[in-house]
Formats: sequence, C-alpha cells, structure tokens
Amino acid sequence: MTLAITKNKANYDLPDDFLGLQEKLFMLKPIHNKTEYAKAMKIAEMLVSRNDLTKSQSDYLESLVNNIEDYEKSRFEAKKQKPIELLKFLLAENQLNGSDLGRILGNRTLGYAILKGQRKLSKTHIVELAEYFSVSPALFL
Repeated sequence: MTLAITKNKANYDLPDDFLGLQEKLFMLKPIHNKTEYAKAMKIAEMLVSRNDLTKSQSDYLESLVNNIEDYEKSRFEAKKQKPIELLKFLLAENQLNGSDLGRILGNRTLGYAILKGQRKLSKTHIVELAEYFSVSPALFL
C-alpha cells in the first residue's frame, strides 16, 4: 500500500489502529528538521480534511498536531520575535528576497514595502504566508 497525498486527501483507506497509522504515515516522535516538519504538515492537512476518522485516527491526528506545535514553539516562539523579524527569518531560511515575498503575496513591489516597514501585514497576507511557509498564522500576529 503506497501513500499518495494530494492537496486534501489520501488516495487509499487509512489503517484503523494507532500503530498502523504510524507505520504507514508518520512515526510519532519529536520533529527535528524542516523535512520531517513538511511531511507531518502534509499528513495533518490530509487527515484534517477527512470527516470519516475513527477514534484511533483522531487520536493519531491529535498527537501529530501536538508534535507539530512543539516543533513550531521550539523553532519560532522561543525567539519571541516580532512578525516582521520572523518573516525575514523565514525568507532567509528559504533563500527568498523581497521580490519573492511580493510574488507570494501577489504584488511584486509589496514585498519590499513590508520588509522596510512601509506596509503592514494584512490578514490576507498572514494567511497566504502561513500557507506558503506551512506555519501557524498566529506566528505573524
């Protein structure tokens, strides 16, 4: 059985038991890097989009989300950065610049204006950035 994740769902039935979910999807352990984080986020997004989860599947999802939150806290919240500083960090980590930020937000010149403090992040910007970087929107508030 191969896991094929599309934007919102898996292309096969999920195992019913907690251990089976770990074997097929993602072993529940602390997340230590961007690769593990990205995989955990994709699986969590896929599971959240389903409305037919069993109790064990819901428990697995809850545990996975807790691991994701722990990773985000250790990586981002511990620094107690202002949203713009966090944004600059994420851009640097992903080798992006102000022009790239503008493209993410749909207006090339907007990226530089935000980075220079001439424009603030709107709610729409925050949602787009959170989705792009696979982080919680709360980090930008």
